[in-house]
Amino acid sequence: MGEDNHTFVAEFIFLGLSQDSQIQILLFILFLIIYLLTVLGNLLIIILIFMDSRLHTPMYFFLRNLSFADLCFSTSIVPQVLVHFLVKNKTISFVGCMTQVIVFLLVGCTECALLAVMSYDRYVAVCKPLHYSTIMTPQVCLRLAIGSWASGAVVSLVDTTFTFQLPYQGQNIINHYFCEPPALLKLASADTYRTEMAIFAMGVVILLAPVSLILVSYWNIISTVIQMQAGEGQLKAFSTCGSHLIVVVLFYGSGIFTYMRPNSKTVKERDKMISVFYTVVTPMLNPIIYSLRNKDVKGALKKLAGRKSFSQRQ
Repeated sequence: MGEDNHTFVAEFIFLGLSQDSQIQILLFILFLIIYLLTVLGNLLIIILIFMDSRLHTPMYFFLRNLSFADLCFSTSIVPQVLVHFLVKNKTISFVGCMTQVIVFLLVGCTECALLAVMSYDRYVAVCKPLHYSTIMTPQVCLRLAIGSWASGAVVSLVDTTFTFQLPYQGQNIINHYFCEPPALLKLASADTYRTEMAIFAMGVVILLAPVSLILVSYWNIISTVIQMQAGEGQLKAFSTCGSHLIVVVLFYGSGIFTYMRPNSKTVKERDKMISVFYTVVTPMLNPIIYSLRNKDVKGALKKLAGRKSFSQRQ
């Protein structure tokens, strides 16, 4: 297939993260541990928020959406990568590749919007505490969540349509570990300028706009916290903001680096490593940083554990 330039590609072959079999085994173990932690952490958050009425608040409503998005995001990529660490032929069908792009862009872009919505929720809670219940009503929260998923769907549709309307003939080896538009464009048998511009425009909408809102929200939160009386509350707020901003820098920074720069004809190893941050690492970090360190979630976890041990004694 690779020889005949008039044959449309039926499947793609990944070069993966490493050609060394020993490194691939080590990566398999590392990725498997990260994936299991991601699934367990995010499932735990979803179950706890569903079961504990004290967690039926706007913040945890958005967290539940974020955990579901993380679960889908990680599952759309990591299980396939794990299989490819163990097999020689790292292939995916053309339709499978398109499906992966649609799903991972849908949930990934939704996550971009959700993180911005969550920062706005924290801004209202800290800077306008007396008006919080009137601003963040259940209807508003539902609209913000639906808007996040809708924006993810629109960006996914635009990026996927522009990426796959290009002809892919002859060259079918992707120097990457999953189907991602910037890596696919390097194989297209036509000029990719229009597609690159569409992806860049969507990047402005779903990466630059949310990250700007997040930075403004946290700037206002930090300014408000500084004016408070020094104490434990101030320290806790700084700690929370700091950990949230680490995730934001990792997730948006790596996403902006990948999607908002001119497309070169080669994929560097550095580019693949940067993709690992937002596809593998942040879905694991989000439940730890946003919820499992939180006293309300810890309380819900103890309550659930207590309920289980009591039913076992019965």
